[in-house]
Amino acid sequence: MDGLRRIFGVDKPMIAMCHLLALPGRPQHDRDGGISRIVDALAGDVAALQGAGVDGLLFCNEHDIPYSKQVGVEAAAAMAAAVGALRTTLRVPFGVDLLWDPHAALAVARATGASFVREVFTGVFDSDMGLLAPDLGDLAGYRHAIGGDGIAIFTNITPEGSRSVSGRPVADRARGAAYARVDALLISGPQAGVAAETSDLDEAVAAVGGRLPVLANTGVTHATVTDVLSRCDGIIVGTSLKVDGSTWNAVDPDRARSMVDLVRSVRERAT
Repeated sequence: MDGLRRIFGVDKPMIAMCHLLALPGRPQHDRDGGISRIVDALAGDVAALQGAGVDGLLFCNEHDIPYSKQVGVEAAAAMAAAVGALRTTLRVPFGVDLLWDPHAALAVARATGASFVREVFTGVFDSDMGLLAPDLGDLAGYRHAIGGDGIAIFTNITPEGSRSVSGRPVADRARGAAYARVDALLISGPQAGVAAETSDLDEAVAAVGGRLPVLANTGVTHATVTDVLSRCDGIIVGTSLKVDGSTWNAVDPDRARSMVDLVRSVRERAT
């Protein structure tokens, strides 16, 4: 748990999603609006989330459907440019994720000064994007080679839209990732905005025995956040903070503030 506190300065952090509009090279990219439109939309979400008092931000190319296992250099460059354009306004720790490319995520994290990355770094999964088979040894070497040893690795051990090829239970995957020295484990539901199974959360937490933080990665709502935080060490939340609770909308400042208040109440009861 010390790793989360070192990054975010609190126990049970609330990390809020910043979903970039579609990047260059992707089908939904706005060619006329270009990077300026991406930055303008992102700036509004960042202001709303930081104003609400979230503990951290996570920049992600959520609008780049259909996702790729290897993003183009144009996407990585655009994300780095967009985050970089807002760098002086960021007051909380932040991370990056380029779906579903851990190499690119690490590169952008290093370029922008991110504290952590979120991706699939361990295991083999049959997914909607094809076979996800990351090589953690290669990725850890790459992180070191680019001078990114300080970038924490948050690995998704139940990725959205996928199943484990090995069929190993969540507990085994959690213990394996912990042994490989990742920095946090993420438990997801079947897609963005859909809750993870509480049994998966409980199994992962029991397996790593407090040696490694476990965070709920999808589908946390205002109605469930208290229960979820009673089970695990933090949350990554996006959809519930958006206008009308839609993943594809802008952040709703009122929803964000309400969620922050609920998370703070959990912390206060724990002290």
